[in-house]
Amino acid sequence: MSLSLATEPIPLMTDLNGVVRVGGTRVTLDTVVGAFREGATAEEIVQQYPSLQLADAYSVIAYYLRHLSEVESYL
Repeated sequence: MSLSLATEPIPLMTDLNGVVRVGGTRVTLDTVVGAFREGATAEEIVQQYPSLQLADAYSVIAYYLRHLSEVESYL
């Protein structure tokens, strides 16, 4: 069996007010980033915001770490 590698889209969407939200939830990018900065793990963030999927929380954290300056500018 071979491993099929695929690119997954980042689960971030901008709403009509220009607020970046995670997936189809009401949880904002700044909420996830803020919790992560305070030391929360992806599992803890999902526990606090159960509408989030664990994979989405990890994806958003990875996006934040790879695009620090862009996310900081947005925040």
